Amino acid sequence: MGRVVVGVTGTPGNLAALHRAAAEARVRGAELLAVLAWQPPGGELGSRHGLGPSALAQCRAAAVERLREALDTAFGPVRPGVTLAGLTVRGTPGAALVDIARDTEDLLVVGTGSRTLLRRLVHPSVARHCLAHAACPVLAVPPSPLQAELESVHRRNFWRVPLDLRELTP
Repeated sequence: MGRVVVGVTGTPGNLAALHRAAAEARVRGAELLAVLAWQPPGGELGSRHGLGPSALAQCRAAAVERLREALDTAFGPVRPGVTLAGLTVRGTPGAALVDIARDTEDLLVVGTGSRTLLRRLVHPSVARHCLAHAACPVLAVPPSPLQAELESVHRRNFWRVPLDLRELTP
């Protein structure tokens, strides 16, 4: 019996992946392992010269708190109905998830997130890295349709485009 490993970012778009991973864990009777990968400010190269042990400990504590908040947001006081464990790992998200889900019986669940042109240039795709390098099956969960609508509203507000009330009727 393998585990269901899910990548956690703490973003609203990641909720769909967390809920899907919990559902897969229930179906499989497996443990749900929520993983949040973190890096020090400036990445690994930037941390070599400026951060002492206390600063790294603070970064790790912040990552643990972010994981706790993400799980509380996703499941609230009612837990997912399976054994849930959380893990914070220092490293890049894709490599950390592939390293943790190395057993062929594991299932790796990742959110695909919003992939605008600018975002693709700045941040590499964790889902794409996991699909290319994982030794276990990978389930890539698209963002919720509600997330796309929310982003659309944010863009409309940013550009100050007035809302057409006819859009609200079915």
